[in-house]
Amino acid sequence: MFLYTTGELPMDDEQKSALLSFVRDDGKGVVGGHSAIDTFYKWAEFGEMMGAYFDEHPWGQFQAPVIVEDRNFPAMRQFPPEFVIHDEIYQPSSLFSREKVRVLARLDENKLDLQHKGVKRTDKDFAVAWVKRHGKGRVFYSTFGHREEVWDRPDIQAMYREAVKWVMGLVEGDATPRPRPR
Repeated sequence: MFLYTTGELPMDDEQKSALLSFVRDDGKGVVGGHSAIDTFYKWAEFGEMMGAYFDEHPWGQFQAPVIVEDRNFPAMRQFPPEFVIHDEIYQPSSLFSREKVRVLARLDENKLDLQHKGVKRTDKDFAVAWVKRHGKGRVFYSTFGHREEVWDRPDIQAMYREAVKWVMGLVEGDATPRPRPR
C-alpha cells in the first residue's frame, strides 16, 4: 500500500482496524510518501504505525542538505553519502524516536538554520527517510516528493520502487532501530 495522503480521511473504525491488521497481523506493508504523516491526527495508532506525524516544514521548500545513514538499505543504495535536494522537508513530530525506527537518511543539522521559526526538534534530528517493523509488517516513510520534479529524479524513483519491494518482502533490508551515528 502506498499512501500520499493528508488530513482526516473518510474511514470508519472497521476500515481503520482492517488497515492496522493488514500491516501488523497479516505482515503486509505501507510506503508513506511525503504527506502520508500529515494524515489521521485523531487516530493515534496510525501515527504509531508510521513512526511520527508532520510537525511543520520550518524551511518550506529549500535546498535540503541530506546525509544518508544507511546506504546498505535497498532504497538508499543509489544515493551518494551526502546530497542536496530541492524539496519541502517535513519535521517529524515528537512521536518520532530512533528507538522505534531505523533512520535511513536525515538532514545535515550543521547546514541548517536552527533558529528558523517553526524548528521544534531540540535534538536536531530531522529524519527524512526511515523504516520500521509494525507487528509482522513493514513500514517505509520518506518526506521526499512535495515538488513535482522530485518525482522525475531517477534516484527518488529508485528509492520508492525499492521501498515498495521491501514492504512487500521481496528484498531484505535491516529495520532494526539504532542510535544516531556520531
